[in-house]
Formats: sequence, structure tokens, C-alpha cells
Amino acid sequence: MMLQDSAGGFKGIGPKKLKALEKLNIRTVEDLIYNFPRDYQDRSKLTAISALSSFSSGMVRARVTSIVKSTNGYKKGQTLKLLVEDSTGRLEVVFFNAKYMLSHFRQNETYDFYGKISNDKGRLQMVHPEYYTIEGDEPPGILPIYPLVAGISQAEMRKWVNLSLSCISQVMEYLPESLMEKNRLCSLQNALVHIHNPENRERFKEAKYRLVFDELLCLQLGLLSIKRRNQPASRTLGYSKEVRMEDYIKTLSFSLTGAQERVVREINGDMEGEKPMNRLIQGDVGSGKTAVAEAAIYKAVKSGFQAAMMAPTEILAKQHYEGLKSNFEPLGIKVGFLGGNMSAPERRETLRLIETGEIDVITGTHAIIQAGVAFKKLALVITDEQHRFGVSQRISLASKGDNVDIMVMTATPIPRTLAVVIYGDLDISLIDELPPGRQKTVTKATDQKGRRLAYELLAKEIEKGRQGYVVTPLIGESEALDAISAEEVYEELKNRWKDKRIEILHGEVRQNEKDRIMNAFYKGEIQVLVATVVIEVGINVPNATVMLIENAERFGLAQLHQLRGRVGRGTEQSYCFLVNKGKTEISRERAKVMMASTDGFVIAEKDLELRGPGEFFGTRQHGLPDLKMADLIKHMPILNLVRDEAKELLSLDPNLEKEENTRLRQQVQVLFKNEDGFSLSL
Repeated sequence: MMLQDSAGGFKGIGPKKLKALEKLNIRTVEDLIYNFPRDYQDRSKLTAISALSSFSSGMVRARVTSIVKSTNGYKKGQTLKLLVEDSTGRLEVVFFNAKYMLSHFRQNETYDFYGKISNDKGRLQMVHPEYYTIEGDEPPGILPIYPLVAGISQAEMRKWVNLSLSCISQVMEYLPESLMEKNRLCSLQNALVHIHNPENRERFKEAKYRLVFDELLCLQLGLLSIKRRNQPASRTLGYSKEVRMEDYIKTLSFSLTGAQERVVREINGDMEGEKPMNRLIQGDVGSGKTAVAEAAIYKAVKSGFQAAMMAPTEILAKQHYEGLKSNFEPLGIKVGFLGGNMSAPERRETLRLIETGEIDVITGTHAIIQAGVAFKKLALVITDEQHRFGVSQRISLASKGDNVDIMVMTATPIPRTLAVVIYGDLDISLIDELPPGRQKTVTKATDQKGRRLAYELLAKEIEKGRQGYVVTPLIGESEALDAISAEEVYEELKNRWKDKRIEILHGEVRQNEKDRIMNAFYKGEIQVLVATVVIEVGINVPNATVMLIENAERFGLAQLHQLRGRVGRGTEQSYCFLVNKGKTEISRERAKVMMASTDGFVIAEKDLELRGPGEFFGTRQHGLPDLKMADLIKHMPILNLVRDEAKELLSLDPNLEKEENTRLRQQVQVLFKNEDGFSLSL
């Protein structure tokens, strides 16, 4: 078989199995090869039954002394219980819903069992272990554990991956030989074979290092290429140095903080510099990123150019539109809006005004980057809540003009070391100071017993004319998860407060209905909004003073901080209640951090420490390609190494056009190709 042949060519992969594999993005033989294990189990060492302990895993070789099946009359639900022993002790092996397994075991025969040990009333028990006959089955060693979906077993996945490795000779090396020698890297074919079937720990480490190196090198090559492309040798646009951002700042009803003034100076330096701006503005909720962006828009428009601001939701984009219109139109700056829900005549007229230059500033959703939107003289593009947009969308907006200045803003607190990687193609500015007069949101953690008091305070705030949010981790009731759902809370509150208007919002609500609900909440027509994390990035509702988060233990610290940022936007005292059902040390520590700090950057560092980078950082949400092997925190030393290698490669061959680099260029393009078909062109 060939690498690009369908995985369905392998024995055992019929139409149903192929459909299940597609959920794991596995369609071809090559996809199977690159379906890396998520973990490994060393089953090469046998453990004596007497040495087993509860909650540990182990491999035992034991003889079946007795086979017991339940007689509850429900054939499918029959339980199979094996009593097994070795020379040191006895163990109970249990299989539920296991009528079909009765023929798998014979009394007095010996098997290897691997699984987790539990204690049932003093008896050691192994529930649903993997098992092997001593003769016939391949002796277990270090076994790979793969991500699975319903309908596929570990045994099947291992078999299919091993079949795909028969095509390994077709996998072509793409790293230059000199780079491999310099960094003492094993071959790609070797790495792929030993990541699936490591002979020993040394082979595994060699394989993993090579694959991590590859991913991070391609990531850095892509990001550095984007940065280089967005920063040509010289600026084609020229802003007037006579137009001063300070002139706009003087028109505001408030003074900028020291942090805002510093960032304004950095932006002004970019706009008057020789190269186009490519800058990330990172600031906590309420730190005043928008005012800084407005100063840049003022300079661009008064210098004779157009500016665009893109937001991830229509509600947020509309709010930007209203704010910009209020601030700019008295200064003779025309502001327009472009969204997905406009009528055809309204859209045509807006597009005409953008193209003729009669609109100076356009705000909107991703509708701005769609085909048919043409600017007369676009010079500055700004994306808000950048983590909701991908690299491709940022580039699409920038391509609407000629070497435009790019500013991206995010309120998602990210540790600086991580931000350098996530936004490796951008310079970074921090607004790490809140405006004076803002009251800190009072944060309290409580358990289920204190839940009633939290709702009583919410009721008191509503009686004062305020509004509140109640956030839950689930939309509907779940048997699998012990957590309250938005639907349950919604029904509970509707029954409790019949005279109040309460609405529910979650990911399954249609977009136009979402917009209607959020708009009504913004206008104060809704007293309580019950929601999932869809409101994490929402709108500015100064009248909302209570954020009540159910099952707070199911949210990360950074996410809790984002949700808390929905309140505390007005002059009134605001409150955030964390209702914890979890009793783990991490959930308690999380609650302590939230009560002790309102600094998003401190919280982000702690989140990283508590949860680890795997949970903290999802590349997709930050617009980066998916990484299968690399861990951006754990592998930071490798990242620093490959960044230097990437810079050197691009300095010698900017477009990776030399013969020894062409396959590497293709690999970078594959990594940066997303669902929209966008691919990085080097």
C-alpha cells in the first residue's frame, strides 16, 4: 500500500470503522503512522499478587481457579468473575456486561492480566483488565496507548498502526542532513517506528526528541516567516508626524494610566517607524486596551488612511461600533459597521462607502475579511480578542491593504514566556495597570452548603436594580459527570423568581437568538443570564454586579478570571461566587488564588503551575497549528534551540527554496494548513 491510500485498505477496517477513525482525523495510511500514542504501559515486568496495592496498576501472571457468573436473569448484564492465584496470593478479576466473554477463559489455565487494582471489602480486585494467553498471544512489552473513539479498541488501533508501519520506507526525510548531524537527531523513519514500538527507554527518548524538534522547528519557521512577510524592508505608508495621538487622548473624559501611556508611545513609535507595526496588546479585562487602539485609529485616519477593527462576535463588534462612533464622529471621522445579519441593500451601500473611502473606520465580525470587501486606503487593522481568530484570519484582514499596520488585542492572560511563542510573529505590549476608581470584585468560594447564601446575595442585587450571571459547565444534565447544568439552574431560578426575567444562553442556541438575548441583557431587560462559557468573551454590561459560577472546580483559573471579568465594569461593588463541589487539593488551591488575586498575569502563571501546559494551553484556541508531540512549556529548552536554528535557516534561505530545504518547506506548509484551506506561502 501507499502512504496516501485509504486506511480502509487494511483488513478489519470496514466502512463503520473508517467512519470512526475519521473522528480522529485518520483517513490514510500516513495518518495512522502519525497517530502518536498518548501514553505507554510497561507490561514487560510481572508483579506478584502479594505486591499489588489499591489504585496502582500491574501485570500479574495467574491461574484461574474458579469462574463465577451472575444469575440475575439479564443476559446482557451478566457479570463474569474470575478467581485467580499465583504462588503469593489470590485476586478477583471482574468483567461487567460480559456474557460474550464466558468462552474466553478456562479453569486451571494461566493468563497474564493487566489493569488497575481496587479494594472491595478487603478483597483485591482488578476490573476489566486487558488479558493475554501465555501461548498464542504476542508477549506484552512496552505497549502504546492511543486516543480512541467509540467503536475502536486499543488492540485494533495497535494492529492497524503496525500494519501502516510496513509502509515506513516511503516516508521521506525532510530535515537537511547538516541540521540532523549538528543536533544529533535520529532519522525520521527511525523516530516513527520507535515512537510506536519503543524497544527501550533510550530509543523512545531519541524518537520523541526528534519529533518534538521537528514540530517546534516547523512552528518557528512558520511564525518567523509570517513576521518577516508582515515587515517588509521599508514602509509603503507614511503617517503624518503632525498628527499626534495626544490630541485625541485630550478629548477623552478620563486620563490614561501609566501603562496605557507607555503602550501608546510604543504604538506611535511603530507607526512612525520604518517598518509596519505587528504588535500584540495584552491587557487584563478593563485595563483600557480600546482607548489605546482608538489613539492609533485617530492617527491613521487623520493622516488620510482607513482603519478596520474586527471582533469575534456581532454583539462585541456592535459595541465597538457604538463606542467608536460616539468618540470619533464629533471629530469628523466617519465610522461604519459590517456584520453577517445586514440586509443586502444595507451591505451593498456599506461596501460602496468603504471602497470609496467615505467610511474612515469599519468595525465588524469576520465579515470584514470576506471576498468583496475592498478598501480605498487601508492602513491599520485591529483584531480584538485575538485568541478567537487564527493566523489565517489575521493575515486575510491585513491583505486588504498594502503593508498595513497590524494590532491585535487580547484580554486572555498568558504568561509572557508562553505569549512569546503563541504570538511569535508579533511584538508584545502589556497594559498591566487598571484605571483608578475601579473597585475590585469581591471573590468568595463556597461549597454546596453556602450555595443558598450566594443566590440570596444575587437576589438582593437584583432588587437594587442590578443584573447577574450564573455560569455552569454543562448545557444539559449528564449521567457521566457530577455537575449541574445550565438547563437545571434555569428551571430552578424560573420557579424561584417568577417575577424576574431570566434567560438561558449556550453554544447550541442559534446565533441570531444569542444576539437577541445578549442585546436584551445589555439593555437591562434581563435580570439573570444563565449561561455556559459562551459569555467568557461577551459585552460590557456595567450594571451586572454578580457572577455566580457553579461547579467552579471544573474551570481553569484563567477561565475563571475571564468569567469574573464580566462583572466589575461599573462603579458599583461587584461579587464573584465560586460554588465548589470538588474536594481535591487543586480545586481548593484554585479557589484560594482567585480570592487572593485579581491580577490576570499572576493568575495565569499559577494556572500553568497547577494544571500544567497540556490543559492550560490549547493551540487551536490561540490560532496556532495543532501540535501532536511538543509541549510548549516542558520543551522550552528545545524551543529556544530550534528558534535559533529557524533564524539561521531563513537567513541563508529566506523562502526555503534550496534543494535541501524544499521538503522542509512543504512540512511547514502542512503544519500551518487549517480547516479553511489556508496554507502558509514561504
